[in-house]
Amino acid sequence: MFSKGVQYMLLSTFFFALMNVCVKLVPHIPAVEIIFFRSVISMVMSYAVLRRQNVHIWGTHKGLLITRGITGAIALILYFTTLQNIPLATAVTIQYLAPIFTTILGIFIVKEKVKPWQWLFFLVSFAGILVIEGVDTRISPFYLTVGVAGAAISGISYNIIRKLNTREHPLVIVFYFPMVALPFSGVYSLFEWVQPAGWDWAILLLVGIFTQLAQYYMTMSYQTEELSKVANLNYIGIFYALGLGFFMFGEAFTFGSYAGMALVLVGVILNIRYKSRLDKSPQTAAE
Repeated sequence: MFSKGVQYMLLSTFFFALMNVCVKLVPHIPAVEIIFFRSVISMVMSYAVLRRQNVHIWGTHKGLLITRGITGAIALILYFTTLQNIPLATAVTIQYLAPIFTTILGIFIVKEKVKPWQWLFFLVSFAGILVIEGVDTRISPFYLTVGVAGAAISGISYNIIRKLNTREHPLVIVFYFPMVALPFSGVYSLFEWVQPAGWDWAILLLVGIFTQLAQYYMTMSYQTEELSKVANLNYIGIFYALGLGFFMFGEAFTFGSYAGMALVLVGVILNIRYKSRLDKSPQTAAE
């Protein structure tokens, strides 16, 4: 029913949702320290699989790979900061600006064309996000700025993945993230270390595992499909954020949220169907 790229992005969104919950469960541990643990786990997992498959871990397009690692690390630090300081669904909502930044930047970075109808579908999905979230007065201008900046930098990172296309193994791209993030987060953690205790260790382990799986499937998706087809699938994560936020953190939402969910789903489905029709019909694609 769905293409491989769409399936990969749906899996990625699911694992990112589980990661969000884990990060939210350890608000007393600095975001950069969480990224330190995540980087260690990701590096070990990526290295083990790459060695077993006899893949050269350093890749061939080192400039792009390092840039992907730097932008990915910065974006994740900013995102984790918002997750720990504002409601889960709100943090996820702000991060949902990333697909729009990804698509806009994709016009210039990877030279992808976006049809007018696709912009409408993006607006429908994001309108649904706004309906769900409404105006949240609990967010300070500082954390709003941090969240938007993180989304914009994520857009750059996703475009680099697309630019690499199939020229690099997905796990090589994923491997460069912890390789870049580990030195920075390690030095920072030396001076701002907060000792994990009890279940913190298990939660930090899960952060690493879930993020690794999410990054891997996201990379596979962006390598397989055009950005404009799969980018707004990230909006599906609002369902996870609302449900998990309600059951695990008592973050209530109103009946009006259902209308927003419907808009999100309509925008996503229309975009997928439209892109699939364009892919199958050269005549339509040329219009």
